[in-house]
Amino acid sequence: MKIGFYSLGCKVNQYESDAMAQNAKKHGYSVSDTDDADIIVVNSCTVTSTADSKSRQAVRKFKRLGKTVVLTGCMPQAYPQQASLLAEADIVLGNKNNHKLFDAVDTFFETKNRVFMVEEHKKGDPFISECIASCEGRTRAVVKIQDGCDRFCAYCVIPYARGRVRSKPLDDIKKELLLLADSGYREVVFAGINLSSYGRDINLDLSDAVKAANDTPGIQRVRLGSLEPDHMTDEMIKKLSVCQKLCPQFHISLQSGCDKTLKAMNRHYDSAEYERICRSLRSSFKDCTITTDFMVGFPGETDEDFAQSLGFIRKIGFQKVHVFPYSPREGTRAAKMPGQLDKSVKQQRCKAAIDCCEEIRKSFFESNIGKQVSVLLESKTSCGCMTGYTENYIPVKVKAPQNLCGAVVNCVIVSCDGERCTGELI
Repeated sequence: MKIGFYSLGCKVNQYESDAMAQNAKKHGYSVSDTDDADIIVVNSCTVTSTADSKSRQAVRKFKRLGKTVVLTGCMPQAYPQQASLLAEADIVLGNKNNHKLFDAVDTFFETKNRVFMVEEHKKGDPFISECIASCEGRTRAVVKIQDGCDRFCAYCVIPYARGRVRSKPLDDIKKELLLLADSGYREVVFAGINLSSYGRDINLDLSDAVKAANDTPGIQRVRLGSLEPDHMTDEMIKKLSVCQKLCPQFHISLQSGCDKTLKAMNRHYDSAEYERICRSLRSSFKDCTITTDFMVGFPGETDEDFAQSLGFIRKIGFQKVHVFPYSPREGTRAAKMPGQLDKSVKQQRCKAAIDCCEEIRKSFFESNIGKQVSVLLESKTSCGCMTGYTENYIPVKVKAPQNLCGAVVNCVIVSCDGERCTGELI
C-alpha cells in the first residue's frame, strides 16, 4: 500500500513528516507523492486561522479523490473538538500520537471505524526521540532537537498545541548527525518550537547541540532555526562563536519594535535588549546577518506604534523579514483584547512593512557585489542555472553543472535584483 505526506507549517512539522515517512517504510508501506498514494497524512499547522483553513481544505480535497485521510499535527492537538467535526478525516491524531500512526491505520482498516486519538500534553512528558537518515527532496537536513514552549505569548496557541519545553538527548543528536553525514548531507538545520530553550530540562544548552554538529565529520555547515531573543545571552553567544561550522545567520523572532506592543504581547524582552543581542551577534560572527518575523495589527497597535516598529526595523537592518498580520486564535488572551483592528488596516500596514523590508534587503544584496562566497547548491532553474544559499543565507544563482546539487561551491557575487544575487563560479 502507498502512503503520502502533505505537510503544512514549520520545519518541525517537516521533520516529523520525514520521520513518519521513514517509519512507514519499516512497516512495509511504499512512500509516494500524494497523487499516487492510497493513504494521505495531512500534517497540520495551527499557528493562524488561515493555517487551520488550509488543513481543512487539504483533508476535504484528498477525501474527494477517494483517499484514506489521516489528520495529524498541531491543529487537532490544539483544537480536538474542531478536528472531531471534520468528518472527511478517517483518522485523527494529535502530534503527541504521531508515533502511533500505524497502529491507528491498522485499527481503521480492521474495524472500518473512524479512529480518533488525541492525548493532552502534560508537564513532564518526555521528548519522543526519532533519528532520521534522509530528508526527501532537500539538500539541507532538518534535525528536530527541541519541542514545546513555556512562554505563553498573548497571541499564541502553540504552547497548547506542543506542550512544555523538552529536549532531545545529546547522544541521540550525535547518532542522527552521523546518519545524515553518511547519507551525504553537508548542512544540517536545527529546529525546535522554542529552539533557544534547548537543554533547559536536561542540564545542557543550545551550544552543546551545535558543538556536536561542529564535531561531526562530513557536516560542513550548521544552521539554527528560529530563536527567541530572551534566551540568547552573552554567554550563549560566546560559546556559539567558537563553533566554526555554525552559519552566521540568525533568525531572531521580533514580532514588534514597539515596547508597548511587546509588553501587551507578553514577549519577554524589549527593543533595547533585542538591539543589544543583534550587536553582540554581529560583533561575534563575521558577515553575520539577522532575519526575523514581524507582526502587524496587534490589538491596540496605533499608527504611532506601527511607525516606531518600522523605525526599529530600519535601525536593525534585517537581511530578510517575514511580515504577517495578527490573526486572533481561540483560547488566547489577545483574542479577547480590546482594540481589535480592521482587516483593511492590517493589510495596509503589511504592505508598508513589506515595502520597507524589501528596500533594506535590496540594499544589503547590493553591498555584497564583488564578495567571494561559498554556496550550497540546492535546485536548478529554467535557464539552466543552479540556486542555493551562502553561509549567511544570501540566495545566489550561478551557472553550474546540475550534478553539483548538494555540493558547496565558491563563487563571486557579480549582480543582484530584489530576489537574489547572481554569482560566477571560481
